[in-house]
Amino acid sequence: MNNSIKKSILFVCMGNICRSPTAEAVFRHKAQAQGLNLLIDSAGTLGAHAREKPDHRAQKAGLARGYSFAGIKARKVTEKDFEKFDLILAMDQDNLAHLKQMAPQQYHHKLQLFLDYAQNYKEQEVPDPYYGGAGGFHYVLDLVEDACDGLLAKLVCNKP
Repeated sequence: MNNSIKKSILFVCMGNICRSPTAEAVFRHKAQAQGLNLLIDSAGTLGAHAREKPDHRAQKAGLARGYSFAGIKARKVTEKDFEKFDLILAMDQDNLAHLKQMAPQQYHHKLQLFLDYAQNYKEQEVPDPYYGGAGGFHYVLDLVEDACDGLLAKLVCNKP
């Protein structure tokens, strides 16, 4: 992340019903706890689940750790998102590649992998838990919490 102050962050996965809404809920909770006023949202590279609430298993796992999914509904990344958000964080390489195809060249500097901010895990991608059991959703939360902490540490360091 460059040294400019980030005020808006978009989390992106494929369908915007598991990983990216989890990241949105966790990051919103942690940012508010630190008193940061940020625009935080999530979206998917595909619009198949548009207007749906996050997966019930993601919500159950997140609620058990105190995160709220209130108001989060799936949507597809739009062209305006590339201009609107200061940082656009993909959950995996496939979605990062899709974002690079979708984004005008002048916004490519905003695109990164979310787990680049993880401090305690070596994984580079947040695995998609959709076709697995409850354990996958808890592991996603572990990765997301760690990367959120790392991202917040960077943001606080760059705060004026």
